[in-house]
Amino acid sequence: MTTTTIPDWLTRHGAELRANVGDRSWAVYFGPTLEYVLTIFPVGGKYGCRVKQTINGKLLEAGTAHASPDEAKQAGLEELRKILGW
Repeated sequence: MTTTTIPDWLTRHGAELRANVGDRSWAVYFGPTLEYVLTIFPVGGKYGCRVKQTINGKLLEAGTAHASPDEAKQAGLEELRKILGW
């Protein structure tokens, strides 16, 4: 996987994106609080990205499959942006 660039819309809102062990999930922090986790998973030879809200365990995903883990991660970040209304 390539290096994760934190989207401008996250930094403008004071958020931080941290890669977790294995480079298959990323934590989204607002200040010191972990708010969301993005996790890449296989989908029939492709990749999906699950967005989980950590305070209640709610799963938020578009259900789309992508050719690469990086594309799935970008789709997950876009899904998070929509969820947050930004």
